[in-house]
Amino acid sequence: MFESQKGVCAICKNPETHVRLGKLTQLRVDHSHDTGQVRGLLCNSCNAGIGFLKDNPALLAASVQYLDPFF
Repeated sequence: MFESQKGVCAICKNPETHVRLGKLTQLRVDHSHDTGQVRGLLCNSCNAGIGFLKDNPALLAASVQYLDPFF
């Protein structure tokens, strides 16, 4: 999966930049909490973002509208 994503996050397309205890962390394996199915590898920021939005597409869409009302 890491190779097929070319070592970058499936959402933002950037490599991981999060450092913990002085070490660069790895991309996280993202999965659906409903089905358990793996969706892809995410950076810490994108993984946290969808987690805080409770994996809810409606909340994500509302966030997009809030950030860019002309979207």
